[in-house]
Amino acid sequence: MRNSSSSSPEQDRPVPGGDEAEIRQTLERLIRASGDGYAALSRLIGRNPAYIQQYVKRGVPRRLSEQDRRRLAQHFGVSETLLGALPAPPPRISPDSARHNAVEIPRIRVARNDADSVLLDRALLQALPNVHDNWLTAYQVEGDAMAPTLREGDLVLVDTADSRALRDGIYVLEIDSNLMVKRLSVNPATRMVTILSDNASYPSFTDCDPALLRAVGRVVWLGRAV
Repeated sequence: MRNSSSSSPEQDRPVPGGDEAEIRQTLERLIRASGDGYAALSRLIGRNPAYIQQYVKRGVPRRLSEQDRRRLAQHFGVSETLLGALPAPPPRISPDSARHNAVEIPRIRVARNDADSVLLDRALLQALPNVHDNWLTAYQVEGDAMAPTLREGDLVLVDTADSRALRDGIYVLEIDSNLMVKRLSVNPATRMVTILSDNASYPSFTDCDPALLRAVGRVVWLGRAV
């Protein structure tokens, strides 16, 4: 394994997708919001325990490798562009096409936790209140645990910036490294959380400590084929 303090000509090149200092700040915000430790994230990507802290605090290495960036983005449920990836090239479309005003959003299939992307209308995203499309991730629902509210194949948009101050609503949660869409209900007196499946055939979990929940983000929009 290469020593984390070493550098290479490839690491010294300018960051491809944005300002390196801004990318380090973004990663630090994600780490603080998630409660993950630097050492745990370093182990997650197969590096020595000081690797992420050195990158964030000292800028060593100068930039994340493509593999490390992709694994971290998947872990936090955000677009790789936030961590320095170049935006995907726009689709080859005619200027008068409806897709000309589309925005590419990363998409994750919840049950399998694999990823691609989806194009959504820019006007639709701008209509979502207090939501910035840089923090949106689309999730493809699989299974019937949230039926009839959410069905197999539904597409939900998740605001990954809204993951800490939990309140009543539908969230994507990471439980035992698996992604699940669940309804949360917060007790107004104790602030303890009940995790609900809208399908009564699935169990609910009461009096959960919100500090122990890993919320990827809050569902802000639902799309369904008819």
